[in-house]
Order: sequence, then C-alpha cells, then structure tokens
Amino acid sequence: MIQGVAEISPGERSPFGVLHGRFEESAVSCRRVTKEFVSGDNRTLVLRGVDFDVSFGEMTLLVGPSGCGKTTLLSVIAGLLDPTGGNISVLGQNMDELSGADSILFRRKNLGFVFQQYNLLPALTAAENAAVPLLAAGVPRKRAVDKASAMLAELGLEQRLHALPSQLSGGQQQRVALARALVHEPRLIVCDEPTSALDHETGHAVMELLTTVAVREDRAVIVVTHDSRVFDFADRIAHMDDGRIVRTEASEKAHFPATRN
Repeated sequence: MIQGVAEISPGERSPFGVLHGRFEESAVSCRRVTKEFVSGDNRTLVLRGVDFDVSFGEMTLLVGPSGCGKTTLLSVIAGLLDPTGGNISVLGQNMDELSGADSILFRRKNLGFVFQQYNLLPALTAAENAAVPLLAAGVPRKRAVDKASAMLAELGLEQRLHALPSQLSGGQQQRVALARALVHEPRLIVCDEPTSALDHETGHAVMELLTTVAVREDRAVIVVTHDSRVFDFADRIAHMDDGRIVRTEASEKAHFPATRN
C-alpha cells in the first residue's frame, strides 16, 4: 500500500452513494464485465468479471503487470471494444442502450482519449491535430485552432504549433495527443500511459495539466500507468491482475485537488 492511501474493497462504493455529505453518481460503473477474444478455435478471456467504479472529481490510476487487462478494460469503458458480458455505465448512461451511431456521438461529446498510439493526422499541424475534436463539433476553425494552440502552449509546445507530426519527437506527439483529448473539455478522460515517453519534468507537467483541467466536480480521469512517479497525483489507485480488480486504494487527498503538490 502506498503512503497516505487507505485500502477499500472493490464493492465498497455503490454506483449511487453519499460522499462528503452530497449525493453522487459514479462517473463509471462496471459490474461483472468480461471480455473474450476469439481467434479461430482459440478463446482468450482477458477480463474476468471486473467490478470497477470511478468517481467524479477524482483521478483514478489503473495499475498492474503487463498483460493483466488494463488497456482492454480502458478500451471497453471508452466504447472502443464491446464487452462480452456484464454491464457498464458511463456518466449515467448505460452503454448497452446506445446504438452504434449514438455511441459515437456520446464518445465524441463526453470522452477524451490519450492512447499509446498517438494517431495524429500526418497532414495536419500540431495545433490542427489538437483542434480536431472542436472542429468535429462544428466550432469555427480559427477559434478551434486558437484554443488548441493555447493548450499546447501550456504543455511547452508554443514553438511547435505549426510542426507536422513527422517533425515532432515521440514526447511532443504525446503532448499533442493529450491536448487533443482535453481541448473540448470532456467529462471523462481516459489515458493509456500518458507519461511513458516523457522525462520527469515533462511528465510532471502533463499530470499537473490533467489535474488542473480535468479533475473537477463534474469530471473524472482514468490513467493506466506503470510510472510510479505519478502515483502522488492519484485520488484512487485500482490494482489489476489476471483480468480482475484485486484491490483499490483511496488517497487521503481525494476530493481536495488543491492540496496536491
């Protein structure tokens, strides 16, 4: 158990509960979620009945050994993979109730993604790439690019706004992907190893930005990470192994973002 963190059982928080004197719905609620991959005659069960809650106003880290199912769980929550079984609620929406088109619209409006593959568009500049969610939502181009440029400047890329992805380092591309995930102010941000390609100072700046921009009363952040340097930013750490959440630790800093240092 990490210092300043208290262990709680995976089922201690229900999807609806009272916390610090106010009624609160979970940002994410997973119940008995399974995911099986089939290739020919081979079946691989990656998620084995996951119970997992993410609260508004918190940054939740999802940690565990490679191959335990962290990225698969993140992708299922984000709607990029369909679960084989179980139930998932995101921002109060039962994901089973959404059609394919409605699911895309829901993700576009409410979710921000930072995955290990940055998926930047090669013909667009850094600022244009970061502005893509705003442009997709119909925001005028100049306003969208200006807002994206301001966020990139916060990440130390004010000199690289007009650079193409091929002209950026891996760490710079990762910061562009982060800006793209945050620029439309989504209510749920999901990040897969957002500091993996970054030095300590830049990684710290990325986590500070996530904390400042994303950890608010009506928003939540899930971060998959192996980087123990960022554990101090967590409100909650969920430990995963062999396709299950095996324990969750709640930081004493939870719901008090201003106390982070």
